[in-house]
Amino acid sequence: MVWSTRELANLAGTTVNTIRHYHRLGLLDVPERRYNGYKEYEVRHLVRLLRIRRLVDLGVPLAQIGEVSAGADNTPDALRDLDAELAARIERLEQARSDIAVILRDNAPADAPAGFESVASRLSEADSSIIHVYKQLYDEDALADMRKMVEADTDAIGAEIDALPPDADEETRQQLVERLAPVLARNLSDYPWLDDPGAHLSKSKHVTQQTFVEVMVELYNPAQLDVFGRASVLAHEQLRGAHDGRGHAD
Repeated sequence: MVWSTRELANLAGTTVNTIRHYHRLGLLDVPERRYNGYKEYEVRHLVRLLRIRRLVDLGVPLAQIGEVSAGADNTPDALRDLDAELAARIERLEQARSDIAVILRDNAPADAPAGFESVASRLSEADSSIIHVYKQLYDEDALADMRKMVEADTDAIGAEIDALPPDADEETRQQLVERLAPVLARNLSDYPWLDDPGAHLSKSKHVTQQTFVEVMVELYNPAQLDVFGRASVLAHEQLRGAHDGRGHAD
């Protein structure tokens, strides 16, 4: 019994192009041709093709199939490595499914920062972008605190700062500074590590600072940066005043 390439492909549940690819890689011998030029595949070709497909289904890379199918001494190690890769892939897929479920539940953008789906509607495009970067710079505890900060911020000031034009006048800037400063002061009081984040960094302090500056300059215009800077100074002054007041009261 002999088969054409198409017949062999149908029998093995694969495609003609796949068989040709296996020929090019040297995984499957090229059979003799009939008088009319068509290849004549025999049982040995079918069995070899089915063995290749079995290894492919297991996830064995094509580059390793020849060695694995030949029963080399390192075949068990190769299969253990493959098993570990598959386990990691399954874990990633399960996490992806879990993330998708949260995105659908919270009606969040598909590219919302992981863990911030429930508050994504409160984030401006710039804020969402900077949180994506923060996730590469800070540990999970810090990110959890950042999420709490967003959840606690019910003021519409974020949207106003997001809409602030680069040439905003001084009065508008100062109003935003005075409204933003108490929010920053509360966050600094509730999360003291913000002033000294070293213990929560996943990258070096130098890399974090350099990245933070680059990102801020890229994502926010000069007026917004001015408001952030002045509000930060004012927030620290308010905190010192509050501490001094408590000290005198004691």
